[in-house]
Order: sequence, then C-alpha cells, then structure tokens
Amino acid sequence: MDHPIDPKTDCVFKALLGAEDNRDLLIHFLNAILGADLPSPVTQVDILNPYNEREFVTDKLSIVDVKARDDHDRLYQAEIQLVNHRDLPARILYTWADLYSQQLQSGQDYDALQPTYSIWLLGEDLLRGDPCYAHRYRLRDERDRCLLDHGGIYLFELNKFAAEQVETEEQRWLKFFKDGEHLNADHLPDWMQTPEMRQAMTTLKAFSDKERAYHVYQARQDFLRQQRSIQRELDDERAARAAERAAREVERQAKEAALQAREAERQAKEAALQAQQAALQAREAERQAKEAALAEIERLKALLHDRDRPADA
Repeated sequence: MDHPIDPKTDCVFKALLGAEDNRDLLIHFLNAILGADLPSPVTQVDILNPYNEREFVTDKLSIVDVKARDDHDRLYQAEIQLVNHRDLPARILYTWADLYSQQLQSGQDYDALQPTYSIWLLGEDLLRGDPCYAHRYRLRDERDRCLLDHGGIYLFELNKFAAEQVETEEQRWLKFFKDGEHLNADHLPDWMQTPEMRQAMTTLKAFSDKERAYHVYQARQDFLRQQRSIQRELDDERAARAAERAAREVERQAKEAALQAREAERQAKEAALQAQQAALQAREAERQAKEAALAEIERLKALLHDRDRPADA
C-alpha cells in the first residue's frame, strides 16, 4: 500500500463492515464475535445504513456505526470508539435500547421484538480495573438465569488484547483491527491468510491507493485528531476543576480541623480550669473538715474538763 491505513478509523471501519460489497465480511464478523450466543449462525444480512463515501467528505458528523438485520429479523449494531468519555457507558446502553425499541411500530405487540446485538470495539480502556479485554453483557440475574434471550452488548478493549497466536476467528478480527495499520498488503503474516482477511486488506488498500478515498481517510483522521484534542482539553479542564474542588475541600477540612483543634484546646483549658477549681474546692472542703474536726476535739476536751473539775472548784 502507498500509505498505511488504520482500520480503526471510523470511515474505514464502516467501509469494511458496512459497504454492500463487503456484506460477506459483516456476516463473517458477526458470527466470529457473537459465536455461540447466536441461536443460529448469520447467513444473510440487510445493511440498514450502508457506507457512503460522500457522507464522510461533506459531513464530519456522519453516522459511523453499522446497523444490519438478518433473515430472522435479528438486529445488529457494530461501532468503533477511539476516545472514551465519561458518558460512554450510558451512550452504549442507550444505543442498544434505542435500536431494540425501534422495532415496534404502531399497533405491534411485544412478541414482534427480536434479539438485538450491539458490538463495540474500543480504542481506549474503559474498564481500567479489569484486565479482561472482552465483556459480554446480557439480561441475566445474579444466578445467571436469563430474563429474556434478546441479545446483549459486547465490548472489546483493543489495548488489552494481546494474543500472539490467533486461535479463533474472533481473535483474528480483533488482531486485524488492532494491528492492521502496520500490515504489509504484499507480505501478510500467516494469521491473515484467509479469504476474509485478504478481502479486508483489499478495502484498506483501496483507501491507500485511490486519491479520493485517501482524501476521505485523511479528512476523517484530521477530524478524529481534533476530537481527541478537544476531549483531552475537556478532560484536562475537568481534571483541573476536580483538583481545584479537591484543594478547596482540603482547605475547608483544614480550617474545620483548625477550628475543632481550637475548640478542643478551649475545652481542654476549660476542663483544666474546672479541675483546678475542683481541686481548690476539695482542698477548701478538706480544710473546713479539719477545722471542724479540731473544733469538735476542742469541744470534747472542754466537756471532759468540765466533767472532771471538782464540784466545789
């Protein structure tokens, strides 16, 4: 290829899986990714929003996911997401729910609903505390009992995928999307030597060799770079605000701690003063008790003296 092409770029991704000429690639991809979770393999699909090169030239906000329906009326969505943002999990769930709910037209009952499968390839780690690259979310309870077998959401974090030996078709596709930009179309490795992967490389080569297609690719790359820059700025700004809030909170807590320390010191001084007063009162009470005891002794002495004195004295 004249220029390296990254299959993770949204226009390339959609051309790979959303172009009418690559319908068989989409079928292979869906079977590879969804595998045993499908009631039966996908054999035919109708692409609901086919790839249109002109969209990416004239509209930087083009719809970049791939939506399809198979001959059993099951629905599929596939999307590449290179930049994470804080609302991405909500967006992932919403797009699945939206696609699922759009099946019902006016007057239709719930039994018209068919399974809906949403596949997301992520360029950045979303679940950073989890080392696994594949995450499959389905409607199940805490004992793994299915509420309704109507599809699910499938997330694949490409940065975490590190299989050196390709053993499954799922791994083959994930490795292609992760490493495809660095592949040489004229010297493909063994794991790329399948009809589907060679066809996928043909699509990449078309973006590299055709001037208009390469222009589309470059335009999308530039747009995505801008989006990443904007997202980083937003993240930095959000982090700065969070740091400022944290600093204010630390300052507030420090002031509060200082006030509590001063109050504790005041209470300690007051307690010490009360202790001193109590000690003085105790000593005074002791003094008075001693005086009373001495007075009583003197009184008793006087009584004894008067008793012992002769009557004629």
